[in-house]
Amino acid sequence: MHARSGGTLEVMGMMIGKVDGQTMIVMDAFALPVEGSETRVNAHTAAYEYMSQYMNSAHSVGRLENAIGWYHSHPGYGCWLSGVDCSTQMGNQQYQEPFLAVVIDPTRTISAGKVNLGAFRTYPKGYKPPDESPAEYQTIPLNKIEDFGVHCKQYYSLDVSYFKSSLDQRLLDLLWNKYWLSTLSSSPLLTNSEYMSGQISDLSEKLEQAEQQVGRHGGALHFDRDMDEGKLAKASRDSCQMTSEAIHGLMSQVIKDHLFNKSAAPASEPMAVDS
Repeated sequence: MHARSGGTLEVMGMMIGKVDGQTMIVMDAFALPVEGSETRVNAHTAAYEYMSQYMNSAHSVGRLENAIGWYHSHPGYGCWLSGVDCSTQMGNQQYQEPFLAVVIDPTRTISAGKVNLGAFRTYPKGYKPPDESPAEYQTIPLNKIEDFGVHCKQYYSLDVSYFKSSLDQRLLDLLWNKYWLSTLSSSPLLTNSEYMSGQISDLSEKLEQAEQQVGRHGGALHFDRDMDEGKLAKASRDSCQMTSEAIHGLMSQVIKDHLFNKSAAPASEPMAVDS
């Protein structure tokens, strides 16, 4: 909810929890008073003072968890770490280990109908990771590709699973009782119309670049393994993912229309049977 409240601006917060063996367990989170923009979010002195006061207050009431990570939002452009994010996380791991970074995309969460979230940690400085393809493909906007590509080998993703306590269930029930009407009446096609328009514009630019790449080779297409990572192949995958999100929104509207707007079919008249 905090990530969504920022709209197109990035927001930031801290997470508290504990470590159990090789698992980092996030128990709670709180927002930080930071100044965000559409491209980055930075914590200043006031934010660190607030974090320190929050943790002291938590410990004073018997909370034993410590700060275990930070989160911020990437509204509309996926879950990954930028150069600034990598520098921030490297500093955190150096002075507050163990520590993790979580990135949330609230815009794609609404569009795809599932939580779009990634958890990351950075490699030690100077470490060269093996060449591995990402576990899940994600669309990167054209104006973010350079930042993504330059720093994508400086960090690695973590497997994420979810759990909820009885208190969490009560809070979710309260939220549902308050917002169920707006949830059912909302449409991802309308809510994310600006995002979808931007995706189509971005895809158009990527296809133009792919066409120029093909033109430089005399118009001949050579379908080999290298082509799978070419601009045309990536643009094709982006279009498939965008289409899937649009279909999800349409299906949601059709189902709600059928459930709430269609009147019940009239019962058939009884048939007369001669005895």
